[in-house]
Amino acid sequence: MSYLSSGSISVCTRLSSICSRRHPVPARSLSRFTSSRPSLLSRNRAQSRHSPVCAAYVAAQSTRCSVTQSRCSPALRFSAGNSMSTHATATAEPANTTDNPLLKDSVTPAFDKIQAEHVVPGIRALLAELNENLDNLEKSVQPTWEGLVEPLERLSDKIERTWGAVSHLKAVKDSEPLRTAVDEVQPERVKLSLRLSQSKPLYEAFKGIKEGDLWSQLSEAQQRIVDGELRDFVLGGVALEGSSKDRFNEIQQELSQLSTKFSNNLLDATKAFKKLLKEPSEVEGLPQSALELAAQQAKDEGEAEATAEKGPWLFTLDFPSFFPIITHSKNRALREEMYRANITRASSGENDNSPIIQKVLSLKQEKAHLLGYDNFAEVSMASKMATLDKAEALLEDLRLASWDAAVKDLDDVKAFAAKQGFKEELKQWDVSFWAERLREAKFNITDEELRPYFALPNVLKGLFQVAGQLFGVTVEAADGKAPVWNSDVRFFCIKQDGKPRAYFFFDPYSRPSEKRGGAWMDEVVGRSRLLAPAGESVRLPVAHMVCNQTPPVGDKPSLMTFRYSHHPFQD
Repeated sequence: MSYLSSGSISVCTRLSSICSRRHPVPARSLSRFTSSRPSLLSRNRAQSRHSPVCAAYVAAQSTRCSVTQSRCSPALRFSAGNSMSTHATATAEPANTTDNPLLKDSVTPAFDKIQAEHVVPGIRALLAELNENLDNLEKSVQPTWEGLVEPLERLSDKIERTWGAVSHLKAVKDSEPLRTAVDEVQPERVKLSLRLSQSKPLYEAFKGIKEGDLWSQLSEAQQRIVDGELRDFVLGGVALEGSSKDRFNEIQQELSQLSTKFSNNLLDATKAFKKLLKEPSEVEGLPQSALELAAQQAKDEGEAEATAEKGPWLFTLDFPSFFPIITHSKNRALREEMYRANITRASSGENDNSPIIQKVLSLKQEKAHLLGYDNFAEVSMASKMATLDKAEALLEDLRLASWDAAVKDLDDVKAFAAKQGFKEELKQWDVSFWAERLREAKFNITDEELRPYFALPNVLKGLFQVAGQLFGVTVEAADGKAPVWNSDVRFFCIKQDGKPRAYFFFDPYSRPSEKRGGAWMDEVVGRSRLLAPAGESVRLPVAHMVCNQTPPVGDKPSLMTFRYSHHPFQD
């Protein structure tokens, strides 16, 4: 069909399609094993797709490396002076944390104080400490839970928390100095990850647990952790020798650099596009909320007299700005321009990701062969419950189940557009516009009429009520109890029976100049009895949820569309 096959296909869209099939490109990896070895000692990153209310609570209930079933501590200490290693065995002298906020040993990072200049000295000091700790562990490791798993959790937790803070700030508060700092120390961080994933003393110690008398005394969860570690050592290249090992490590370093470059290019390409409109006829059909946002963006770019009524109006490829154009604008040429700009982001010029995609695919295929697999999809599925055949069968089942309905929907849109006098061939930039007109005609309601019912405070209230019904928890504002990276960021506490069980940050609004697109949830720290702050029985989990919804305009709250209100629930 023309609307599926015609027009330019963006690099980012092609990558998304490729990633979902045979050659998945790894997301930002914060684990000590980088993308080659996702550790089960840390909370599975797949949980990052869930709501923080759900994921943080699950993390609070779940069994981590220390495998404890104890009740949660009533408090979480956020002071930068709290020790996370109270129970640690003798290790190397910790890196100096006197002046570097990145290295403060606290449950939540000092997001309000960490700057680009702290990254290189902080990460290098920490890596030196951890490499020495790893030297000591490899010399003294014992095939026991206390002699292997616990000291390894202490070691890995430090780099995960610290590098995690850097990576998070790069995603939500990007800057050229921060990029430069990350580029400088990222190879050194990957080097430690590779050393851990290919440590034969640690691998043999895990095999000793599996094959020794201790195995039968471990819980099911502990046994699963050990099995996962043994599998991930193999996926991390522990069995490789000589030139094969050297090449594997080169590939991992290059993949890490390419992933960062890809993200930078996409953000830069998104920021580079700006469309300033000055004539009311050019914005005909756009809802009031879109005009208000566009006028505010124009003011931010120096158009001091901009108003929603008279303009000028500035539009970008940031979703809250782009989506109203493609859905409501009666200016077909504008819809086409915005659509093509969006779908071809980072596909040409200095931000072209096309060669990066090809290189990533080539490197991952080579990596798969080094590990003894036919393709990288098999490598990815090796650490998952499903098989490649079953995953592809599921995709095909979904396609077959949805195809006829999708074809009918498209035919309905074409017929409706024709009745309204549209005589052109329906293109990609027409489908959303006419589908929205059909919905309005069929149901006699518009997105704008629903927006007041989905103000952000109302959506959060509904989210927290659902969490209470499902999990028996309450969610309370805890703003001010942890440092944040932007004044719009909120902090919440999840309680059960009146006692704190978890916390999460919430960063709701789009900031196209510094924040990458999309919506995601990730872990700040995981629940751990072993790493409990002094005076507490357990360290409570902390997560962060990041969205990119329309920011407030003037004194009005952020008003969401119905279709966008589900994002806080799913993310």
